[in-house]
Amino acid sequence: MATRKRLSPEESRLAALEAARALLIEAGPQAVTLKAVAARIARTHANLLHHFGSAAGLQKALAGHLAGTVCDTIIDAVRASRAGLGSPREVVDLAFDAFDKEGAGALASWMILTGNEDALTPIVETIHNLVDEIAPEEAEHGGDPMQVHEETLALVLMAMGDALIGSALSRSLGLPETAARDRAERMLVNSIGALNLPE
Repeated sequence: MATRKRLSPEESRLAALEAARALLIEAGPQAVTLKAVAARIARTHANLLHHFGSAAGLQKALAGHLAGTVCDTIIDAVRASRAGLGSPREVVDLAFDAFDKEGAGALASWMILTGNEDALTPIVETIHNLVDEIAPEEAEHGGDPMQVHEETLALVLMAMGDALIGSALSRSLGLPETAARDRAERMLVNSIGALNLPE
């Protein structure tokens, strides 16, 4: 009889979060249950209860995991854009993809609908930390740190809305499916242009 590889608590938790993320992308937030995740990683329901406490705890941890992964990617893209190695569109696409293809928008709406709104706290806190990290850099470049807060708010709200109803709304308005992304890109391009204006 084959024995399962013994994982450290951190490895076990990460494996569960990656399995939950895969389920979220494949089948939607309603598929992210303790039973489904346990089956995916060949662990017991009790093992997941030990790590997360409940399905709500698993979903909250998944939200934090998604937010951390996404924000790390976005901050790298922002820095690359500032250094002339990337583009505002790459930042926009990363943010929009996080809420759409990576499932963060569906997860957030599911949390709200099921009354588990505190599960959104990790997403909000991680985005706040991202902004707190970028804002001082903006000030160093002669920009207004509060503008970073405003643009982050606009970008996240646009990405979330686009993930939930963007395609249908764009079609009904006779706009291309990329309309929200295009608008967000123009916002960032204008911001960078204002930052580079001679005094």
